[in-house]
Amino acid sequence: MADTLSFLTQALGQTDLELIPLAGDASNRRYSRVVMGQSSFVLMSWEPFEDPDNYPFLSVQRHFKKHKVKVPEVLALSPEQGLVLLEDLGDLTLERKFWENNDPMTSLPFYRQAVDELIKIHFHSTADRSEPCRAFDIQFDQEKFLWEMNYGLEHLIRKLAGVELSEVEERALQNVFAEICLRLDHEPKFIAHRDYHSRNLMLKLGQMRVIDFQDARLGPIQYDLVSLVCDSYVQLGDDLESLIVEDYLQKALPYLPAQFSRDQFDSVFLIQSLQRCFKACGSFASFYNTRQDLRYLKYIQPTLGRVASTLEHFPEFQDFSSVLVDRGLLEQDFERDLSEGSEGP
Repeated sequence: MADTLSFLTQALGQTDLELIPLAGDASNRRYSRVVMGQSSFVLMSWEPFEDPDNYPFLSVQRHFKKHKVKVPEVLALSPEQGLVLLEDLGDLTLERKFWENNDPMTSLPFYRQAVDELIKIHFHSTADRSEPCRAFDIQFDQEKFLWEMNYGLEHLIRKLAGVELSEVEERALQNVFAEICLRLDHEPKFIAHRDYHSRNLMLKLGQMRVIDFQDARLGPIQYDLVSLVCDSYVQLGDDLESLIVEDYLQKALPYLPAQFSRDQFDSVFLIQSLQRCFKACGSFASFYNTRQDLRYLKYIQPTLGRVASTLEHFPEFQDFSSVLVDRGLLEQDFERDLSEGSEGP
């Protein structure tokens, strides 16, 4: 703590500071608000690092900022302590803004802003390789996609639901997973934020700002778009989802290849939603499995329901659907069952 205060004193030039811990989400990073009179900042604490140029957060922040993606400003850093002092973006997330209104359509202007930032990430940032960026060094390929799906299998189906698959079920499921991931891997790759949902989009003075971008990597454009419109934390509804996708495609049109196929785009979007949403279920389950965190259990059922409804478009993935249906996963209320169990007798 003394070293942290020394860093802040040196960075801000004052000793009269107050540190207020901010509520954590699913990350291992810790955040605190630094209050100094009428000014405030955010302190990010993570593992120590040696080379700021290769530190994922700083590397991606610098590249995104170069292409006018609205990311928080970096004000000071201490690599040996793993500390980064950032601009304070406040507390208004896109998720919170969405739930402030009864009519989801009132959120459309803010989602249009989110799409504007996504266009910069996918096309402007990807086109410029004149300087190194960590996002160019890693990618979503079949292996990574498959790892994510097996993460869902392990944490949701095996551990949380306690389902023991037969050898036949396991083999059939792995074949479906491999096909899903292979199809996604065949798509052109652009820089993907990797976690582009309503909790990682902030509103400051009415302007959309992007956070939590340190895991950016190359992948299909549908990955981030699925993250945005198939977001487990909000229920946009079909009409709003369609408007957001159409807004994205209209703005992306100048950058799409001449042979762009809307049918192919839509098919990949659905396949990507299978992969991304099933992985999200695995993440929600893992938070309970690894640290008994009950907060995310309520998101499993609606997200898994989306997976099941999307599978109806793909009869060739019937074995995946059969596991979800036959093993009762779609009827299981994990939040209710596990919350009651944690209360004890």
